[in-house]
Amino acid sequence: MSEHAGDNVVKFTLRPRRQILMPALSPMMEDGILARWFVKEGDQVKAGQIIAEIETDKATIEIEAIEKGRVCRILVPQGTAGVMVNTPIMDMFDAA
Repeated sequence: MSEHAGDNVVKFTLRPRRQILMPALSPMMEDGILARWFVKEGDQVKAGQIIAEIETDKATIEIEAIEKGRVCRILVPQGTAGVMVNTPIMDMFDAA
């Protein structure tokens, strides 16, 4: 993709973006509390790194990144209650 500015041409490449969804921590889980983020927008994330803490009525569980990438945007602020399973909670860029 390119953008024209007079005689200059600025070229840039967009990396694929993927959404991280609110996980189901049990078969009966419908929603939970996104208690805490361990990352912020712009952070590089490694596979296996703890990225968030989710609370249910029975437990508090840390969530790990499955793949490496960069945090693009946090969609659900920490402390948010009633986050439904499969709701997008964070956007990540694939690692370059």
